[in-house]
Amino acid sequence: MASSENLTPAVIKRLSKEFATLTTAPPEGIKVIVNPDNLTDVQAWIQGPEGTPYEGGTFRVRLSLGADFPNVPPHGTFLTKIFHPNVSKSGDICVNVLKKEWKKEYGIAHILLTIKCLLIDPNPESALNEEAGRLLLENYNAYAKHARLMTSIHGTSNRQNGSFASPSNTTTITSKQQENISLPSTTTSASEKLSSPPISTATRGGNVAEAAEVLGVSNANGPTSPKKRVADKKPEKTDKKRTLRRL
Repeated sequence: MASSENLTPAVIKRLSKEFATLTTAPPEGIKVIVNPDNLTDVQAWIQGPEGTPYEGGTFRVRLSLGADFPNVPPHGTFLTKIFHPNVSKSGDICVNVLKKEWKKEYGIAHILLTIKCLLIDPNPESALNEEAGRLLLENYNAYAKHARLMTSIHGTSNRQNGSFASPSNTTTITSKQQENISLPSTTTSASEKLSSPPISTATRGGNVAEAAEVLGVSNANGPTSPKKRVADKKPEKTDKKRTLRRL
């Protein structure tokens, strides 16, 4: 791992400015842990998004910045054990933003938001955990059960360490930032194979504004709307009328 001494003064200034913003006005559900002695070792707590198997858990992640940052993306790792298609058993994260889609303009907040979105919209087509990827495609209920179990064992023990700011004190994402932050890439063919996902797959290929909407949705298969319940009762009334006519 590189140290702050290997970074240029311009990069150190850039990181210091961003860490100051992340500390005073962090994105919702994210808490950055700054190491003033080594700015290349970035750690953060991420809350499991609602409506996902990771809800109720907090997960510690690490971004390791090399001496060539930001020309080269950092290496992302989950320090908290998690059952996820795009996270290996050793914690390595597979997401395009940290690979072929990396741009040197991306900041720490962008990366952490992308990782949080990955918890909402996993991509089984680029799985590092083959078992999780297979279950996500073939048996969503089994995948969700395993992920919830891992979250209850490893994620909930971290709650006291990850005190998060209320939504009113979190960073407001501007429309310009929304345009520059894209969700983890996934394929339509994979989403069609899922039996009963807990959230809408409409966020695939969208932006952070769309992801924010998903974060507020507990379940796409929620309670039946009043209109639908009324519609379901109409055939029953029609049958009664026909019975009266026959009488």
